[in-house]
Amino acid sequence: MPNNIFILATGLCLAIGIAVSGWFVGEGFLEGRKADRYVTVKGVAEQEAKADLAVWALRFVATGDDLTAVQQKIAADSAVVRDFLINSDFKAEEIENRDLQVVDRLAQQYRQGEVDSRFIIAQTVALRTADVDRVADTFKRIGELVATGLVLSDENQWAAGPTYIFTGLNDLKPAMIAEATKNARAGAEQFAADSGSTVGGIRRANQGVFVIRPRDQIPGANEAKQIYKTVRVVSTIEFSLQD
Repeated sequence: MPNNIFILATGLCLAIGIAVSGWFVGEGFLEGRKADRYVTVKGVAEQEAKADLAVWALRFVATGDDLTAVQQKIAADSAVVRDFLINSDFKAEEIENRDLQVVDRLAQQYRQGEVDSRFIIAQTVALRTADVDRVADTFKRIGELVATGLVLSDENQWAAGPTYIFTGLNDLKPAMIAEATKNARAGAEQFAADSGSTVGGIRRANQGVFVIRPRDQIPGANEAKQIYKTVRVVSTIEFSLQD
C-alpha cells in the first residue's frame, strides 16, 4: 500500500509539473508573438530656412613682365574691390585679403616656348557677413567692378556669386524630429486601423539625416547659391501593434 501511494503521488507531481511547464511555454509563445507584431513607418518633416551667413570671394589677377608694376596693379585692384564693398555699406572687419599667389612663368620647370607675361599675381578679397540680403543686392552690381578694368578670375566660379550658408540647423532639430515622429505615428495608426490593431509604443527609432536643399527645385539648382532653403529629415520608426 505505501508503495502505491508513493507511485500515485509521484505521478500527480509529474502531471502538475507538465501542466505548469505547458502553461509557461504557452505564455512565452504568446508573448513572443506579441513582441513580433510591429509596423515600420517613415515620418517626414520639412521646414523653410533662410541663410544667415554669406561668404563672397572675389579673385582677380594682374600680369606683366615687371614684378613691381604687377604688384602695384594688384594692390590697386584690391583697393578698388575693398572700396566697392565699403561703399556698399559692409564693415571693414567683414572684408579680408586672402590667397595671394605669385607665379614667375620663367621659373617654371616644364615651361616651353616664349611667354607673353612673365609674372602672374592673383589676389582674393573675401567678404564674410550675416547681411545676406545686402550681399545679394551688391552682387547684382558686379558689372561696376568689371567696368573699372578689374580682371576677375573665373577660377572658383566667381561668376556663380556668393555662397549662402544656414547655420541654425541645431535650433530646428528638436521640433522637426517631433514633427517627423508625429507624422510617422499617424501613418502607423492608419496601418493599424486597416489591420484591426492599435499602435503601442516605439520599439526602435532612427532619427535620419538632416538634409538642406534649395527651396526652389529648378534644374541645376545649387543650395549654396540660394538664400532660401528647405531643411528635410526622414525618420524611420518601429511601433508595436496591439489587439
